[in-house]
Amino acid sequence: MSIPAAYLGVILIWSTTPLAIQWSEVGADFVFPVLVRMAIGLVACTILVRALRIPMPRSHAALNAYVAAGSGIFGAMLLVYWGARYVPSGLIAVLFGLIPLFTGLIGVWLADAERLTPAKLAGIVLGLAGLIVIFGAGAKISTQALPGIAAILGAVAIQAASLVWVKRTGAAVPVLALTTGALTFVVGLLLPLWWALFGHVPQWSVRAGLSTLYLGIFGSVVGFTLYFYVTKHLQAGQVALITLITPVSALLLGQWLNGEQPGLDIWLGTALILVGLGVHQWRLLVSARP
Repeated sequence: MSIPAAYLGVILIWSTTPLAIQWSEVGADFVFPVLVRMAIGLVACTILVRALRIPMPRSHAALNAYVAAGSGIFGAMLLVYWGARYVPSGLIAVLFGLIPLFTGLIGVWLADAERLTPAKLAGIVLGLAGLIVIFGAGAKISTQALPGIAAILGAVAIQAASLVWVKRTGAAVPVLALTTGALTFVVGLLLPLWWALFGHVPQWSVRAGLSTLYLGIFGSVVGFTLYFYVTKHLQAGQVALITLITPVSALLLGQWLNGEQPGLDIWLGTALILVGLGVHQWRLLVSARP
């Protein structure tokens, strides 16, 4: 596969995922779209694993990795789907751009990463300043925007912690096998949770069904695979640029396709977060230069 095509594919999928999440909503039942999305992803991954004859390791480290990755997906997706009912799709992408900052902080706390340099500390401060601006703007979006922003921020923290946990397992698991094991764990948790909370299939619009199908195949399988593909073939700094591009592209897509109108304070908060990410990952970005 062409590396530039894979790179653009990751940007496109990550930019459209928040919008597709909003379009897949089915009223109060925010668990059902997650369950269907993960089930579709699990079926697709299982078919690929068997077709490509990829082994599914069952060592203690591998099982720990499945649980680590699955816990992150389970917790993060539930919070994102709940919060997406109150937060514009572009803002979801902006907040998820904070994952590198959260991952770095957790890594330092657990002594899994190098110490905080002045540049990294400055990046974190700028990112937090952007969050403060966005939280201030949240009160103007809707009465429930602040809890929604808090929920998505919690999802970011869970996803970052999951990434660190997976790394700490030290398991040598193929990407598709890891995804399959994680999704198996997630579906096993989501099914009884959905049955206990709701227990009936909600009415679904065509747009919600197609959005969930898109998320199940592209958001959960193709995007993940393409991301690891470009990670393998490109420098870390070039991959890091994705987190600086997708928040802006998602905001623009939300305006164009969903009628969202982020105010000046949202753009200011976004700019602070992106500058913070750039400062935090300065060494990686510099290394991407030819």
